[in-house]
Amino acid sequence: MANRRDSRIEPSFEGPPQARSSAGLSANEEDRVVPSNRKASAKRKPAKGKSSRSGRGRSRRGLFGVFGRLFYWCFVLAIWGGIAAAGIVVYYGAKMPAATTWSIPDRAPNIKIVSADGQLLANRGMSGGEAVGLHEMSPYIPEAVIAIEDRRFYSHFGIDPIGLSRAMVTNVIGGHFSQGGSTLTQQLAKNLFLTPDRTLERKVQEVLLALWLEHKHTKDQILEMYLNRVYFGSGAYGVEAASRRYFGKSARDVTLSEAALLAGLLKAPSRLSPARDPKAAEERSQLVLAAMRDEGKISAKELTSAMSAPATRAPSYWTGSENYVADTIMEELPDLIGDVRGDIVVDSTVDLNLQKIAEQSIRRLIDDSGKKLNVSQGALVSIDDSGAVRAMVGGYDYSTSQFDRASEARRQPGSAFKPFVYMAALEAGRTPDSMRNDAPIKIGNWTPDNYGGKYFGKVTLATALAKSLNSVAAQLTMEVGPNAVVEAAHRMGIQSDLQSNTSIALGTSEVTPLELTSAYVPFANGGYKPDIHFIRRVTTTEGKVLYDSGGGSAPRVVKPEIVGMMNSMMTGTVEIGTARKAAFAWPSAGKTGTSQNSRDAWFVGYTANLTTGVWFGNDDGSPMKKVTGGALPAQAWHEFMVAAHEGVPVRPLPGTWKSTPADTIVPDEIPSANNSPPAPVPSASVGQSAARPAAPVAQAPTPVRAVRPAQTVDADGLSMPEDNGATASIKHPVPPGDVGGPRKKRQTSILDILGGG
Repeated sequence: MANRRDSRIEPSFEGPPQARSSAGLSANEEDRVVPSNRKASAKRKPAKGKSSRSGRGRSRRGLFGVFGRLFYWCFVLAIWGGIAAAGIVVYYGAKMPAATTWSIPDRAPNIKIVSADGQLLANRGMSGGEAVGLHEMSPYIPEAVIAIEDRRFYSHFGIDPIGLSRAMVTNVIGGHFSQGGSTLTQQLAKNLFLTPDRTLERKVQEVLLALWLEHKHTKDQILEMYLNRVYFGSGAYGVEAASRRYFGKSARDVTLSEAALLAGLLKAPSRLSPARDPKAAEERSQLVLAAMRDEGKISAKELTSAMSAPATRAPSYWTGSENYVADTIMEELPDLIGDVRGDIVVDSTVDLNLQKIAEQSIRRLIDDSGKKLNVSQGALVSIDDSGAVRAMVGGYDYSTSQFDRASEARRQPGSAFKPFVYMAALEAGRTPDSMRNDAPIKIGNWTPDNYGGKYFGKVTLATALAKSLNSVAAQLTMEVGPNAVVEAAHRMGIQSDLQSNTSIALGTSEVTPLELTSAYVPFANGGYKPDIHFIRRVTTTEGKVLYDSGGGSAPRVVKPEIVGMMNSMMTGTVEIGTARKAAFAWPSAGKTGTSQNSRDAWFVGYTANLTTGVWFGNDDGSPMKKVTGGALPAQAWHEFMVAAHEGVPVRPLPGTWKSTPADTIVPDEIPSANNSPPAPVPSASVGQSAARPAAPVAQAPTPVRAVRPAQTVDADGLSMPEDNGATASIKHPVPPGDVGGPRKKRQTSILDILGGG
């Protein structure tokens, strides 16, 4: 019953406690059914766990929502950024010419100047060096450039996204621009087509052009164009110019350490140039070597070797006297071929070996005696019988002074001008045996003193020229007139303006070493005046001939007999006169010259092979310490000519002249400059080792004539016209010249003296 009652009662106790109390029943907390409480409790517990999981889910959903929204907006921004970038590209691209019209601009033409035997003298032009094929240059050069500048060059399509991103991150972190993301293709595009301005427009155009280059050309072609055009500092464009500039060698012969130095310059060519900062250039080259090792371009052994043997830098920029020749050639070139539109090769007349010998001689003499004798500059010009310049040194050091003293500096030649005075006198009828009284004379307010104040009395013209007697030269100028002397000098090759006065006898009018030397050439080649030239031929790199000197013909400017007499007289200068230091195993002749106070010292001499002129002095015209033409100039001439004639068959000087023995000479009836008794007359026999005293006239021996052999000089291919007795450009009658015979006395008035006639 109880159980049934309990079972009946249980369902009725569902109301609140108040209801149960009103029914007469009471229940405490223990009387409640436990399972019911457990179920409620159980229901409540799961509800708590579900709430926790729901919170975590809401947190996750919130985090994903943030990233989702961020991703969404980034995507949106990327789309709009892409649209904006495309718009910018289209805008700036539209401002460029049509892609179908794009073409690689011509490289600045290079002018390669080579010596007569094919050795490189210099490169001239904007590039400063010839183009070198990728397969021709040292393989270290492209490897070094790629390793340090664009290591993914062969894998990207003209733009390197990885390199660009890396550069952007580095620049943002660093807070300043320290790295560039441009590829070699982009750099080439900039160099070929664009300005260096850092603008958005230029950058966009650079990218478009880089893509075009990659489409039109292979990687090797792009790399070759880049290496032949990029700037390496110190005026060098392209690897060939840079290799010549910094190492004095071709890009074909560059070593690993030298290639690393060149590649390192590309970051900052002017700042890192070894000519400016050798230490910075070396440090940068070591970074390049390390990059090459990281890329597997070189082995550890090669790295160690290159690190321990750094690049050897050339001593100076464009050093070498051959650059004086190159500068002169560059001035002449436009008149021969016009504008240079492509790479050309200029075959010069210069012998580079002789050029080096001449330079060494000039520098050695100045180094040895410069301070002691107060001489700082020198010049040398050597010309063969055809007019080809074989060597020309324009100063002590080209790298410190590019002023060419050989072709540009006009200086007083002093007594080196006297041959034209004597030539005019011979053309007027005098001979080497003609007598003059060497004594103090006065012409107006001018007194032409001899060097050292020494006078010899009665002398022949041959002796007067050999001993460079000023008073005799002045007398001859008065006799023939200054105009005749000026005309003779211009006819022989002097181009400068000459003052037509009596003092011209002593070389007071200024000339250049080049023109003075060229004016002696007719004495050496038999009387012909060739065109003086430095260029034999000009060709393109493909071999097309643009200019060829072709030899040509030269006019006769002096008669053979005059040439013979002049050569006989000037031989005495070398054998018994003021230029004895110049003598060597070849028959030679010439004339020394020294201007007032030893400001200029000259010797111009010649053989049948070469005519060479040498000058020493100072740019500011300050006097040297008693330096004469027979000292330093004659020594330099001797050194050069001995080397130039080594192994060359000996040839006599051209021309024939028969000398009359002194005991049969009847002197010209020219009044003495003083009333003193005549001094003993030296022998007129020029070419002997010493002068012999005059024999008494009473002995009257049978005349014995010394005959100089005739020699025909063809000037190494120069066409010499047949002599028909005419002398080109002579504007006054030439007397026959009675050799050794008396002349009718000429009355000289004071007007003649004052007027220089």
